[in-house]
Amino acid sequence: MKSKRKRFANRAEEAAWWEANEEAVANSFEKALNEGYAGPCIIVVTGDSTATKIRLGSRDVAKARAQSVERGLRYLTYLKMIIHESLRKAV
Repeated sequence: MKSKRKRFANRAEEAAWWEANEEAVANSFEKALNEGYAGPCIIVVTGDSTATKIRLGSRDVAKARAQSVERGLRYLTYLKMIIHESLRKAV
């Protein structure tokens, strides 16, 4: 069976691919979720010199993706925004 994994020459090429295909990937993910094929997800958030992994259930990821589309934001930008908002409110 041929692997469906996309191979990239460098990080810039990968970033460009994800940006160009963001909506298609989100739609594919939501379809898989609705059909019961999606499992737990891990989100890796990088900033400064640290990387943080956040485990989110597939329903939470789908909800965040849908909300980001409603607001006209990129998915990861939206996650970053709601994390910042929650941190400000917690103080």
